[in-house]
Amino acid sequence: MVEIYDVAIVGGGGAGLSAAIFTSRLGLSTIIVTREIGGRALVNSPYSHRSIENYPGFPSITGLELMSRFEQQAKIYGATFLFAEALKVSEDESHIFHIVTTRGEVKSRTLILAFGETPKRLGVKDEEKYEGRGISYCAYCDLEECRGKVVAVVGFGERALLSASLLSKVAEKVYLIYWWGGVGEPIDLTRFLKGKENIELITLSSVAEVKGCDKVESIVIQGPFGEDRRKIKVDSLFIELGFEAKTDFLKGFVELDENGKVKTDRDCCTSRAGVFAAGDITDSKYKQIVISAGDGARAALSAYNYLQHIRGGTPLYSDIFTLRSKKLVEGNGE
Repeated sequence: MVEIYDVAIVGGGGAGLSAAIFTSRLGLSTIIVTREIGGRALVNSPYSHRSIENYPGFPSITGLELMSRFEQQAKIYGATFLFAEALKVSEDESHIFHIVTTRGEVKSRTLILAFGETPKRLGVKDEEKYEGRGISYCAYCDLEECRGKVVAVVGFGERALLSASLLSKVAEKVYLIYWWGGVGEPIDLTRFLKGKENIELITLSSVAEVKGCDKVESIVIQGPFGEDRRKIKVDSLFIELGFEAKTDFLKGFVELDENGKVKTDRDCCTSRAGVFAAGDITDSKYKQIVISAGDGARAALSAYNYLQHIRGGTPLYSDIFTLRSKKLVEGNGE
């Protein structure tokens, strides 16, 4: 391994791999620290019969194939991979970043945080077995798969309601298994259900079991204390419990929002000079692979410009860099 890399990227999904393609092509020594390749792109499309159909240039491609192409392209341009988990990051007095991982320490002159977020799981038996085989964490991603089918959404809050509403436009029937619905419910469920005759609301309930052979065929739901158990035949189950930003190891290092997401500006700069962030781990509102890939490219270009600035070189897109130079160097966001 190189003693000190120009760029260390934490995360091997769409954002991290895209960033590596750009930094490597620009001649920067680049290492990607990640537990796996693909990130969230594999959550909803890990099998050959599941496809991503909204990535430009590919009418239909699996998440595995798309991320494999990203990986190979990054390797072609010289990126190094370390399959490990990042445990701690810090900056020394020489402005070198230290990333402590489960397989040793990595040093770099810039850092790109691109490790995404993790969908919250139900925690029921065989949940992982059926991921991509009837269990999904993204209604928008798998909308066409549900045309004319019977589906269920389990969760709470606006996210679950919006997913159920979206699915109701194509599915024959939607069971909305809503974790709330009792006293103090902040959302007017009656108003939400108005005009949506194919949504059946089941409140104060949860999914206890998922059943099937090669794919989901039915679910078992129950009340809060295990009562009123019954089986419902469904073709798909959408889990809408939100996503987790596992950023505890970044507290005090870069500024995070109230949800634990990394705060960035439009050029993917964080509150610390030399540290950039891209993709789902940022406070960006929209979460799609194409957006993460674009973020990764922007973060890479900003990292390149940062290095050119401190080395006295010529930055790319100098008009943007000039406007942002004070923030990039001082990292104070003012």
